[in-house]
Amino acid sequence: MATLLVIEDEPMLAKNIARFFQQHHHTVEIAGDGVAGLEAARRLMPDVAIVDYQLPGINGLEVIRELHRNDDQVRTVMVSGHANVAVAVDAMKAGSFDLLTKPVPLKTLKDVIDRALVEANARRALDYYKRRDAEHGGIECILGESRPIQALRELIQVLIQNEPADASPVAPILICGETGSGKELVARACHFSGPRAKGAFVEVSCASLPAHLMEGELFGYEKGGDHAERRIGLFEAADGGTLFLDEIGELDLGLQAKLLRVLENLRVRRLGAVTDRQINVRVVAATNRDLEAMMRAGQFRADLLYRLRVFAVRVPPLRARGSDLWLLAQHFTTVFTKRYNKPPTTLDPSAEAALLQHTWPGNVRELSNVIERAVLLSTDGRISSTDLLLTPSAPVDFAEKPSEQPVFARNDELERSHLVRALEETHWDLPAAATMLDVSVDTLQQRMDRHGLYAPAK
Repeated sequence: MATLLVIEDEPMLAKNIARFFQQHHHTVEIAGDGVAGLEAARRLMPDVAIVDYQLPGINGLEVIRELHRNDDQVRTVMVSGHANVAVAVDAMKAGSFDLLTKPVPLKTLKDVIDRALVEANARRALDYYKRRDAEHGGIECILGESRPIQALRELIQVLIQNEPADASPVAPILICGETGSGKELVARACHFSGPRAKGAFVEVSCASLPAHLMEGELFGYEKGGDHAERRIGLFEAADGGTLFLDEIGELDLGLQAKLLRVLENLRVRRLGAVTDRQINVRVVAATNRDLEAMMRAGQFRADLLYRLRVFAVRVPPLRARGSDLWLLAQHFTTVFTKRYNKPPTTLDPSAEAALLQHTWPGNVRELSNVIERAVLLSTDGRISSTDLLLTPSAPVDFAEKPSEQPVFARNDELERSHLVRALEETHWDLPAAATMLDVSVDTLQQRMDRHGLYAPAK
């Protein structure tokens, strides 16, 4: 149960409070003045402190302030025989969870303490999950030494360094890449390595709910009509942090218009409400689709696309990352060996050869799943090519329609030569090269990623 500290100069009242809460299986200590109370708090680290307003020496308000300065997890409840509005305001400003007027019924005091403990436990749980996410979400979690990954980390650093530390509006980020390439990992790195790391990282898949439910999920709703209770939306839940909209290409056109308004003025309105609420959120969106092609087909708003890609980040596919594949395979082997308490496990030469020959259409996620399965099935501490259970994968083709992409032949070498020639003739001007090849810039970039083509350093 909880540890309570009673700072009260009336001995009989303090003993009655202590006895009552001890009967409810709490640990209770009593201090007769502010100085003794602060000393006891440093030693006990109580969950809740019950503090009298009029204490000898240091008054209750100053005691509460000092308690919160020393321990931001403690909850404090003030009791006073002379409570008024001014005292209540001062108590709340000092950090008190509640103010009760003497004589306080013990049941009333217990109800307040129970609520304070529930809030404290929720706060501790939230802090735990924030710490856990931060440990698995920083820029250092983007593993690899290939040139594309080094360039990706450098770009994320630039985005982080240019993000304002205050509540100033911040531009959204659009992350593009194939399925399983690590778009969520990049989104987490932008959050947990930046000035918003202490704020919430809230994520939602735009493909997870139908449009009429997704609207309430994003914007929340007021009580009344179809809604039995008030509920905040994900934009408000992410206030001060980051909202990650995965699979943004699946968002309903009507919701796209509402998302654009939020990005432009950083205000949201709950369903059924008549007023807007100001928010301070960075929106990070991700997609594995060609949004330009969707825009031309009328499936994605042009104004939203232009707004989202103020900062565009492209995650390279695994096949374009060279030796990173082997590095990641060894990393996942170590991770899953520890997770499943298996004996030390290694990948033998045949496994290495098989991994390097596979085209990995599912990218890093596919590699992780393959290694996890192999570790689980391994019985002798060695993983061979047969343990990987790899199936031949067809070449990945991201052209919108073969008939619209005549320049892209099925022969990889010919395709690469077309790309190189167009890029060199346009001096690596991607829009110009895309026009020459009669494809979108997104499709061109995807083809460049596939063949490991990156603009030369200037």
